[in-house]
Amino acid sequence: MYRKGELSPADIDRKWPHQVVLPARACDGGGYNEIHEFCKDLSLCSRGHAVHYGSEWYQVYCFADPADAEKFKQRFGSEKFNPSQKGKGRHWARWNKT
Repeated sequence: MYRKGELSPADIDRKWPHQVVLPARACDGGGYNEIHEFCKDLSLCSRGHAVHYGSEWYQVYCFADPADAEKFKQRFGSEKFNPSQKGKGRHWARWNKT
C-alpha cells in the first residue's frame, strides 16, 4: 500500500536506476550520519530499501547519476545492485544475487 505522493519502488527504479548495496551493519551508529553527509550533494534518492542475501541484510542506495553511484562505491566499498534481482511477492526483500 502506498500513500499519495509517495515514491513507488517502480518509480525509484526508473528515476534512480544506479543502485548499490552496503551491508546494513555499516549503517549502524555513526555510519548512517557519515553516509548521508557524504551523499548530501549527490543524486541520492530520498527513499531507499533493504534486501537480504543469506543471513545478512543490505541497505540499497539509489542514484540518478552513475558517477555518483561510483563515488559511493569507491568511498564505502559497496557493490552494484540490479533492481531486477529483487524478490517478488512475499519474498520482496530477498536479493536473488547471481
